[in-house]
Amino acid sequence: MKGRQVTIKDIAAELGISASTVSRALKDHPDISVETKKAVNELAEKLNYKPNVLALSLRQSRSKIIGVIIPELIHHFFSSVISGIDDLAYANGYSVMIAQSNESFEREVNETQVMLSSRVAGVLVSVSKKTKNFEHFQVLEDNGIPVVFFDRVSKEMKMDKVVVDDFDGAFKAVDYLIKTGCKRIAHYGTSMHLLIGKNRHNGYLHALFKNNIPIDDSLIFKCDDYDEAWYLTEKLIKSGNMPDGIFAVNDITAIGALQAVKHLGLRVPEDISIVGFTNGRISTMSDPPLTTIEQHGYEMGQIAVRILLNRLEKDEEEHEPETRVIKTDLIVRESTKQI
Repeated sequence: MKGRQVTIKDIAAELGISASTVSRALKDHPDISVETKKAVNELAEKLNYKPNVLALSLRQSRSKIIGVIIPELIHHFFSSVISGIDDLAYANGYSVMIAQSNESFEREVNETQVMLSSRVAGVLVSVSKKTKNFEHFQVLEDNGIPVVFFDRVSKEMKMDKVVVDDFDGAFKAVDYLIKTGCKRIAHYGTSMHLLIGKNRHNGYLHALFKNNIPIDDSLIFKCDDYDEAWYLTEKLIKSGNMPDGIFAVNDITAIGALQAVKHLGLRVPEDISIVGFTNGRISTMSDPPLTTIEQHGYEMGQIAVRILLNRLEKDEEEHEPETRVIKTDLIVRESTKQI
């Protein structure tokens, strides 16, 4: 701790208790025992702990606006998340300020600076595909603006998170494909530095393992948008490396694959079965309608707001971050065979 200001986390680590307990003890909260308060205050005095006055003053001057940063507005999933955010925020007297990163790290950083300048009460964020450095979110936290990640989250940042069970969702999708008779299942995935990419990839692998199907690396790809999926699917089919099933990381990628299959005169699902992940409106409008994984975006938005409002109500300098996991559902439609 030499050379830097002592924090509540330092006191918590030394005493073997949570940061939130230390915070409440310093505020003489009635739920904290006399012994704990005594130990916390004695150590705080010994270490010359001083509250972060800047962060405290910034928290006290914050607005009734919740900032939201998403990769793209056009996706049904993110619009459903925003709907959940806006409904609950409005019911609690908050307005919502929305920004999109357009999958750009630089723009995401700029948007966090705008949120900081606007003195929003807190920020809900789903990170861009390009984001590998998350220091800009720590800047928000250091300035008294709590951050809650949703969907695309940072494993490195010790902050609140709301995610779907990506591993289990992917497992359900691939296991269903196998049960309908598929043996050569391609996976169109996203960047592995994103937890959703890693977890959906691992769910795919686990389904193969559980069903005694060997892993074929020639069927695993980084491919997470419509155009890439169309190009890749045509290439696979024409090269003779044709799968009999495709599990895509999102619905738009799955639809790209589906359109490519039909363009080449093949049939879905008779020749190739396809499963997506999102259950956006596009999944019901494709021909045939897409089997997919329901992500419960509206619920995710509401949970993210509840976590943020809970932090704002407690108004603690330090807290123990939580991760909420939402279960998925397999929605079976006509792009896959029936069991």
